[in-house]
Amino acid sequence: MQNSTMLVQFLPLVLMFVIFYFFLIRPQKKKENEIKDMRENLKVGDKVMTIGGIIGKIVLIKEDYVVIESSSNNSKLDIMKWGISGTFKDKTELKEEN
Repeated sequence: MQNSTMLVQFLPLVLMFVIFYFFLIRPQKKKENEIKDMRENLKVGDKVMTIGGIIGKIVLIKEDYVVIESSSNNSKLDIMKWGISGTFKDKTELKEEN
């Protein structure tokens, strides 16, 4: 009899954890994987936007950073890969990974 009352007491806690997992933890992990894939698949010529809002075109890719050209006067910036928030798929659309 005590086992069934313990089960009834812990059931709401278990249900809350399951709901928490499916609505918070799982989507966050999926989003992190998408961002990781986007950053691993960067290539020279991609237009990107940084977390700080700088838009530019990738001109060089190193192991943990990229060099982007950010304006018409060819100013180049070194940006850590984790600082890239999204890529442009065409001239008007930005695919943000935030």
